[in-house]
Amino acid sequence: MSTRLTRRQLATATIAQAALQTPNPPPNILLILSDDHSAPFLGAYGYPIKTPNLDRFGSQGMLFHRCFTAAPQCVPSRTAILTGRSPVSARMGRFSSPLPPDIVTLPELLRQKGYFTGICRRTFHLDGPGNPGPVSKGIFDRHHIRTFQNRVDFLDRNSPPTQTTAKIKEFLDKCPKGKPFFLWVNFNDPHHVWDSNAISEPHDPAKLKVPAQLPELPGVREDLRRYCDEISRMDGEFQSVLDILDERGLAQNTIVVFMGDNGMAFPHGKGSLYDPGLNVPLLVRWPGKIKPGASSRDLISGEDITPTLLDAAGIAPAKGMSGRSFLPALRGQSYQSRPHVFAARLYHGNSPFSDATKANQFDLSRAVRTNRYKLIYNCTPKMEYWPVDSGNDPGWQQILRAHSAGKLSPEHERAYFGPRPVFELYDLEKDPAELHNLAGRAELASIERDLKVALQEKMILDYDYLPLPTAE
Repeated sequence: MSTRLTRRQLATATIAQAALQTPNPPPNILLILSDDHSAPFLGAYGYPIKTPNLDRFGSQGMLFHRCFTAAPQCVPSRTAILTGRSPVSARMGRFSSPLPPDIVTLPELLRQKGYFTGICRRTFHLDGPGNPGPVSKGIFDRHHIRTFQNRVDFLDRNSPPTQTTAKIKEFLDKCPKGKPFFLWVNFNDPHHVWDSNAISEPHDPAKLKVPAQLPELPGVREDLRRYCDEISRMDGEFQSVLDILDERGLAQNTIVVFMGDNGMAFPHGKGSLYDPGLNVPLLVRWPGKIKPGASSRDLISGEDITPTLLDAAGIAPAKGMSGRSFLPALRGQSYQSRPHVFAARLYHGNSPFSDATKANQFDLSRAVRTNRYKLIYNCTPKMEYWPVDSGNDPGWQQILRAHSAGKLSPEHERAYFGPRPVFELYDLEKDPAELHNLAGRAELASIERDLKVALQEKMILDYDYLPLPTAE
């Protein structure tokens, strides 16, 4: 039998050899953030909510159960997501501050390696307020502090939801042929104020599961209904983005990350360091690289998003990044999970400080969490608790009336109206709603101390301006 290769066989072998020698093209990266979106408010997590598109997307990649943002507020949380470092380290403790020019971001590092980069849709919160007052604007302009126009190739500062597909298509049309891209898409939903008619077939409030940290009241259920309706509306917007990838043949080599920027604007949620303020959905799809239907209970920090996406693109993290790549976990490889995640509660809002008593605007605290335990360190404990954004909504107003009438459970009474301690310690296996503070218990003294030491190290390394939790 002849061992000589035919021309076709020789050509096929040559192509195969060239393919082996040609590096894989860098992946496109699409980062999509919903706004004020707590876990588990997706059908993919088992919650009774209408999110068929995100549920399907979750089955195509990896779903993370324990992703925690670095702050329970938009500006500092997004800082961590886009810089790979804590908002304290990045000096972003105030909503009205643009990101300091010396703090490098994910799109800048990708851009240096040939990526076409962009940001679109809802305001991304990192270049100062959209309409700063004349004094601030003059200072910003004089010192060239607003920098995002120079950090990315395509910048859409704040388009309405009706422009989602148009803006994404505009970005892709401008992307040079053959260049990989990074696009950060920001959604409005389910940010407060919650619309009453977000979807044509609203959820039934009676069928929604009220989280244990909230009392069972009609107003709470109605607020929850409107919140879930906005998540369902966002589910349709999300699918419209995926449809564009499919239409342009880009889905196969695009990493799509869907994540909440921080938790829900309910009591115990946004603006607080309890899990509903920090634990957000995280779903990642990368065809051929991430096993469909995979899930993870590893601790993931918002600080980890940038290092992971840089790792996927073959780029080293920048100096000062404290996040760590979880790319091995995405690939199904051996991965050493983080022992802790950390979070910081900072000033909230763009307005001058107006209420010296309520914690919805000014409240300073830090937290450290393991898989089982959480320590919260309150540095302004005398501030009266008040939920961020939703204080005038039916849910909180009915909670106030139940409190005045003495009809709240002891757990909810302590959570919202008792004296706020400096330290809170929770056993999350026995008390996932974080309603029973165990700080100071002798039997947990070693655990409490270990958490304080871990938090102290984080605060020192971040050059945190708050007093440290121990004198050691």
